[in-house]
Amino acid sequence: MTFQTQEQYQFIESILFENLGHHPEVLDFQFFYGGNFNLAVKVKVAEGNYFIKWNQGDHEGMFESEARSLRVLRETGVLSIPEVINYGKILDKEYLMMEFLTAGFQQENYWQDFGQKLAKLHLHTNQNHGLDFNNYVGALRQSNEWMENGVAFFIEKRLKVQAGLALYDRKISPELYEKFQRLYEKLPSLIPNEKPALLHGDLWSGNVMTDNEGLVALVDPACYYGLREAELAFTTMFGGFNTVFYEAYHEVYPIENGFGDRIPLYNLYPLMVHVNLFGGGYLDAVEKILKKF
Repeated sequence: MTFQTQEQYQFIESILFENLGHHPEVLDFQFFYGGNFNLAVKVKVAEGNYFIKWNQGDHEGMFESEARSLRVLRETGVLSIPEVINYGKILDKEYLMMEFLTAGFQQENYWQDFGQKLAKLHLHTNQNHGLDFNNYVGALRQSNEWMENGVAFFIEKRLKVQAGLALYDRKISPELYEKFQRLYEKLPSLIPNEKPALLHGDLWSGNVMTDNEGLVALVDPACYYGLREAELAFTTMFGGFNTVFYEAYHEVYPIENGFGDRIPLYNLYPLMVHVNLFGGGYLDAVEKILKKF
């Protein structure tokens, strides 16, 4: 059994020593690749199974904010969320160490249970939209300064930030940027200004798992208090979830009529995140939405 490099082995060994207080024998490990930004490994030692992530680039504070986001969600007691062991910095690399969730066989009521639990999470509310710390969505910083109005928060802290970044990096044209400006004026009349809901913030199939009881577990959050329809809309982006999920959600926390028509508006945010991270492959979808509205 060998790590890919001696440096990686020493790095993982240092993390285990820092958090367990001794150098445990590594019984097994498995590498994972978290896209362009992170590396990860499952490590099995006598104390248990751990999941350790570390970043390759300059994303200072990413794992601290992820750890805090995981704890915010875990403290609600609604969903299965991995327990954070620690986060820190070793050998100039930031890391996050958490429990490894072992997946069981998916129960028959998995999607119904998931829908109900997400609705219960969204029932956790706050006086304002935002969060008491900023975090990341993917490898991009996500600003969560508190705002009273949810639609204004969506415009100022989500759409304007991504459109401005894309314009600065010349990933969108000034003409397309102007279309965003015109949309901002219309949005208050197009989407409901609901009370703040606690959101996972990056809810797509890649961040949805099955826990050891065969029910839903969530990882990699970018949480904040915001418009819950934005979260539901995001779940539809990459194929969507089982229809039972949406039906079960609606039974617990009904959605206003016309949600299907509003989905593209909310998905401008994750689409622009993808434009800024990965380039112009997502621009066609953005242009179509702006043209429609």
